Parts: sequence; C-alpha cells; structure tokens
Amino acid sequence: MGVLDDYMVSPNVSFLDKTRIQAQVLVPVLRALREELGRDKAHALVRRALRDWSRDLFTDIGASIEGSKRRKWATVQSAYNTVSSPGIEFEMLRHDKEAMDIDVTRCPFSEFFRALGEPELGALLICETDFDIVATGGGAVTLTREQTIMHGAPSCTFRYRFAPRE
Repeated sequence: MGVLDDYMVSPNVSFLDKTRIQAQVLVPVLRALREELGRDKAHALVRRALRDWSRDLFTDIGASIEGSKRRKWATVQSAYNTVSSPGIEFEMLRHDKEAMDIDVTRCPFSEFFRALGEPELGALLICETDFDIVATGGGAVTLTREQTIMHGAPSCTFRYRFAPRE
C-alpha cells in the first residue's frame, strides 16, 4: 500500500486520465467564472482554491509518514513520480548529496492543457504541486524552477537542493 493510495480514487485509472477528468469539470467552471468575474478575479479565486487544496493534501500525506523531514519528502516524491511519470521524458543533470538537477523535456500534462488552451489551470493542478511536495520535507529540501513546458518553455528546470542530513 502506497502513501498516495487513499487519495487516488482508483488505481485502475492513470493519473493523466484522472487529470483529464478533473479538467472536464474545472475548465467549464473556470470559463464561467471568467465570464462572470473577469479573468483576474476568476484566476485568483481558482488559484487560491486549488493551491489550498493541494497544500492541505500534501501536508496530510507528509504528516502520515514516519522519519526525518527528508525521508518524508523522498517518500512522497517517489510515490508521486510513480503515478505521474508515464510519458514524461527527462534528463538527470546532477544527483548527489547536495543537489538534484533535472530537466523535463516532454510532459503529457502540458501537452493536454496547452491543447485545451488552459496552461494556467494545468500549472495549478500539476506544476505547482511540486512545491507542495517539497514542503513535506519541512525545509530539508528546496526547489527552484525557472521555467516550465506548461508555460511554453522547451523544458521544466527542476533544481532541488538538500540541507545537510539530520
């Protein structure tokens, strides 16, 4: 049993397909909100709701994991990679005790949301989650990302830095 099992609805449906299902509901709601409230207010409302949801979700998951802060992050990150990685292509540029640098060069999530014309929603549902996962590490891991495919860049630049082990 994995740390994400209670949150994944069904193990028989891929994470990408689950994201597509979410989008079937969220895209019409987002478009209606834009029409009613204007783009800026609608995006602020949806951003706040989705960011709070994701932050709370990963906080709960991280709290259920025993061990050091870095172990919590590594456990959640590994579980998330398992469900989200099919179709993702990347280059590992560095991986040692101080850092891990990865460039994602293909992302089916960005392909899907860009084709919908909704990369902002894709960034909220998928890309921003990476920072909530890092937060499960309680400061033992940091992430910087200068660019994403979701926003039109040729790659997503993940730059993880690790605090000295506890």
